[in-house]
Amino acid sequence: MCGICGWLETGTRDGNLTAVRRMISRLERRGPDHEGSFSDGPLAFGHRRLSILDLSFHGHQPMVDRERGLAIVFNGTIYNHPQLREELAALGHRFASTGDTEVILTAFREWGPDSVARLDGMFAFAIWDMRDGSLFLARDRQGIKPLYHTVGEGPFRFASSIPALLAAGNVDTDFDPAALHHQFTLHAVVPAPRTIFRGVNKLPPGHWMRVDRNGNQALQRYWAIDTTEDHDVPADEWPERIHERLLDAVRKRLTISDVPVGVLLSGGLDSSLIVALAHEAGVTPKTFTIGFEDQPEEKGSEFEYADPVAERYRTEHFRFHVPNEQVLTRLPEAVREMNEPMFGQDAVAFYLLSEQVAREVKVVLSGQGADEVFGGYFWYPKMRDAEGSDLERFAPYYFDRSHEELMAMVTERFRGPDATSELVKKGLAGHGAGSFANRVLGFDASTLIVDDPVKRVDNMTMAWGLEARVPFLDTGLVETAMRVPAEHKLAQGGKGILKRIARGRIPDAVIDRPKGYFPVPALKFVRGPFLEFMREILTSETARARGLFEPAYVEKLLAEPDRHFTRLQGAKIWHLAVFELWLQEQGID
Repeated sequence: MCGICGWLETGTRDGNLTAVRRMISRLERRGPDHEGSFSDGPLAFGHRRLSILDLSFHGHQPMVDRERGLAIVFNGTIYNHPQLREELAALGHRFASTGDTEVILTAFREWGPDSVARLDGMFAFAIWDMRDGSLFLARDRQGIKPLYHTVGEGPFRFASSIPALLAAGNVDTDFDPAALHHQFTLHAVVPAPRTIFRGVNKLPPGHWMRVDRNGNQALQRYWAIDTTEDHDVPADEWPERIHERLLDAVRKRLTISDVPVGVLLSGGLDSSLIVALAHEAGVTPKTFTIGFEDQPEEKGSEFEYADPVAERYRTEHFRFHVPNEQVLTRLPEAVREMNEPMFGQDAVAFYLLSEQVAREVKVVLSGQGADEVFGGYFWYPKMRDAEGSDLERFAPYYFDRSHEELMAMVTERFRGPDATSELVKKGLAGHGAGSFANRVLGFDASTLIVDDPVKRVDNMTMAWGLEARVPFLDTGLVETAMRVPAEHKLAQGGKGILKRIARGRIPDAVIDRPKGYFPVPALKFVRGPFLEFMREILTSETARARGLFEPAYVEKLLAEPDRHFTRLQGAKIWHLAVFELWLQEQGID
């Protein structure tokens, strides 16, 4: 698990290693254990390492195979690297390290781009081929690992975060109007390849890209979700099939590591089930829970649900309580570390939790993905039961704002067509022949989740050199789950199959409780010093000079923040404030 970056000069000059070192510095928190760089003519690589596999110097990166003319920088974990190593050894390859990086490099030498489809794991990597002067980049199927790159004239640059790219200099930071539309309609989801900046794209999940010496790019998709349901399997068989897949997903994420692995135990069904399956796999992990101050409308902790799970499985359990004063004090710091501006209030929660967890372990399992894959959110049944076109059934229960409100929120020069409605229509139509409900789950699991909870968890944990693994997004599990008819997944108020698996393994109170979230109430019910903090951001000279938000709209939210929530119950004032704060923290005027 690491931070990667690189520079491919498309002119006649050599790669800018000085600029790469600036990017490396911005990625230090993703990889505190080692720094490395490499240059070869027009190419310069940078790497920050978090040592998880092969803790020796043999695992350092960039990893270079001069005999075969290949070099790699890699971020992630390949869970089937032992099996691939055996297969490649049988073909005559020899290895100097015991980790997964060399396996990727050797697999690419043997199978070329087809090697990516053989990888089981979470990954973003770049391979420089010295023989033909081409750069090959790839990203995992679920987009768990980030990979950003520049767009436009000049050298091609890539990195694990936008702030790292900005550190290289000369990046076009003009807003992309379509991306802004997505940002404020889909609660900060800007699906790949877009970002909010015209000059930055991200490699889509399940894709690889090749860039030649002249800057020409070829993009290829190697995996996609199919939501065609299998109605021939008896309903009673699905829980056992899912249990087998999930147990395998948990087991390999626990065992493919040379350091101890913990679990982020929120007190909900998903993370509690991970603890139970870890026990079934013969592992008793350390567990970690965070809590915040209550607000009158909402509790700030889930200790009462997490504690019984930890007690049942006799884990070494850590509870952290964060007062509101600390949340407010640490907000700018957490926002500064975001790869992109994020609206989920639990981004700050994960940041503060990860700081504590990283003192105990380097790797944790987390429950992200269960709701999207198995239908756990309250809006899925509402969409299923609604009438009309796909968009008419989706938008009223998911969009943060109507197109009309968004046009009233931004000033004239940032207005444009309803880009998000077009995106959703295409996305829902592009996932096989399943039912509408299953296509929604497929669209969420393949597109929306990537730039909401998945990005949030990877980003905030890696800000403290902590690797988060997400078993519910295991490729084999997702592929099996998408074949399950939606009515089985949406049963029992959502996640019906997971609830059947969990019964007897975790307390009934955890299974039967209303769906919980990772609450930071002070960022949802914005009052007192939090409101004043956001007012100061949104009325600052920098914000006014930027001219993005209509002053009348801002004043309306500031006057009555408790009256302006999104359909998913997020505070609209928080959306505007964190977006502006992120820009200011990145030094963008």
